[in-house]
Amino acid sequence: MGPGGPPPFGQDPNGKLREPKPKSIKELPAYLRRTLGKFFSRMLYIYRIVWDTGPWILFVMVLLALLDGVLPIVSALVGARILNGLSEAYPSVAEAAGTVPGTVLTFIILSFGISFVQAVASRVNNIVTSISGELVANNVNMKIMNKAREVDVASFDRPEFYEKLENASREAGHRPLQILNSNFSIVSTVISMVSFIAVLWAISPFAPLVIVLVSIPSAIINFVYRKKNVFYLRFHSKDRRKMSYYSSLLTDKDMVKELRIFGLYDNFIERYKKVYGSYFAGLKKMYVGEGLLHIAVTLLTAAVNCFLFIFIARGVYSGDYKVGDYSLYTGALMSISAGISALIATTAGIYEGTLFIDNMIDFMNEKPTLVPSLPQPIKPQRHCGHRIELRGVSFRYPGTERDVLKKVNLTIEPGETVVLVGLNGAGKTTLIKLLTRLYDPTEGTVLLDGRDIREYDVGELYKLYGIIFQDFGRYAASVSENVAFGDISVPTDSEKVHRAAEESSADAFIRALPDGYDTPLMRWFEENGIEPSVGQWQKIAVARAFYSDTDIMILDEPTASLDAIAEQQIYDQFDALRRGKTTIFVSHRLSSATVADKIIVLMNGEIVEQGTHRELIELGGHYCELFTTQARRYLDEDAENAGDARGTRREGTRPFEKGPAKTL
Repeated sequence: MGPGGPPPFGQDPNGKLREPKPKSIKELPAYLRRTLGKFFSRMLYIYRIVWDTGPWILFVMVLLALLDGVLPIVSALVGARILNGLSEAYPSVAEAAGTVPGTVLTFIILSFGISFVQAVASRVNNIVTSISGELVANNVNMKIMNKAREVDVASFDRPEFYEKLENASREAGHRPLQILNSNFSIVSTVISMVSFIAVLWAISPFAPLVIVLVSIPSAIINFVYRKKNVFYLRFHSKDRRKMSYYSSLLTDKDMVKELRIFGLYDNFIERYKKVYGSYFAGLKKMYVGEGLLHIAVTLLTAAVNCFLFIFIARGVYSGDYKVGDYSLYTGALMSISAGISALIATTAGIYEGTLFIDNMIDFMNEKPTLVPSLPQPIKPQRHCGHRIELRGVSFRYPGTERDVLKKVNLTIEPGETVVLVGLNGAGKTTLIKLLTRLYDPTEGTVLLDGRDIREYDVGELYKLYGIIFQDFGRYAASVSENVAFGDISVPTDSEKVHRAAEESSADAFIRALPDGYDTPLMRWFEENGIEPSVGQWQKIAVARAFYSDTDIMILDEPTASLDAIAEQQIYDQFDALRRGKTTIFVSHRLSSATVADKIIVLMNGEIVEQGTHRELIELGGHYCELFTTQARRYLDEDAENAGDARGTRREGTRPFEKGPAKTL
């Protein structure tokens, strides 16, 4: 990143999204090659997506496109034959009253047969489009979800990654089939147009040419504004995310209490309106400009068509054409005109759609960097002690210049219990992310059992860790499933689930639920779902860590939302469960650090002290200050509470009452 910092979000400083325009005629062929090359590359990507979903979709769509292209000209020719037959039979109507000429009757029946086939083809097309649309959307969503599973955790810290994810999720589900339908619509339109041009050529080869020339301005307008629309939406992705955030925030059941108490609704509604106003102003300007230009072109097209209709009518009046020919030729004119308009709109839509598909291509091209450094990655040993070492480790988050960790050197021996201590922002959680290889260090090396952690198979490495983060997962599933998510490599063991819940002090409240361990949590899907308190959720998260079959237990503020009794119960369980295991935990309640084998004190991303509780207290440094400050606060509170209690007894008052006791 340069000294000026990251580029303004949502902009394209390197011009990667736009194809550089040619500066001279000599550059035009290369420009066209690049533009067309990218276009057909996107088209091929779309065809691959649909083919992966089901080859039958393409075959059925080709058949329907051929039918849709041939039937209109056949219908027009049959209609002309009916009218010509009726006009020729008109003088003999008196002699053959009440009868219809056999030829005309045949063509009438044929006409209805064609209409029936068109109706059936339309219905089949609707069925195929609906079914294939669901299948393609599901295929694309599966690709996006699988890709999200593969990409680095660090990717989720980058705004541009969220832009790719948002754009891919918004467009990719429906765009592929929409573009494919448009492709086959072009096939049908071209077949019909060529047929009608051949018919119209009989009266004037210039008529189709005039219609094509008149349509050129419309084509230019469509392509220019489709491209403008794509880039506008792409570069205003941040605005759409803001609107989505404000909208979801104001309807979030977990936020409604705070929003109501602090009166924040109006504030965020105004923020939404401000963003929307700016976003909509640009769209409105674009839509109005395109609409006005199309109105002018429509006026020109209508005038040309009117002139050609008059020309054909004069031919019929002078006897050059039959009455049925008027219907055929004017229908051909209208079909060619409508076909060209459809071609322009459809190809512009395809062009726009392929640009949107770039969003998905960009997202799917996101490459993971947390991969093994060896061609044949190593599998770590299981169910044994592990030695962890950090050598000169520094780390900064993607897109930032500040080191969150600086030259950290640390060794954790097998079976040790280590507590990370420090103020907020000291780097404790970041250090855990590096130990588990959710991130790679910017500098330095993390070693596991004497080997660079990057040499291990990532999936196998993660199986070593049972971990609870500060922002632990809350899953819309049953209580039992929430606990069993700690180890999904084996079938759920109910006894093990119950044991883990007992060890985390969660069993009592779980058994009191309406359906016990089968009670659904959260009310996303089930009406009988319940919403546990934050403390209850944390107990379930701790149970999930206890359920996991791991060698290294990592707990990031595991008891932050628990009361003192529940906290002590869980730490008592830790004492039993951590035997033989390496345990690393972060806690702001320093009383829990007194039993640790090693306390690591972090300040501004650096280790400033390490040792046992006794050693650090004797040192009288930063840890001693933190511990005594926290202990003094508890002692002061206890003394104050004890003093208040004595005072109230002397004054004859009841607890929590001011003044003398009331007499009854």
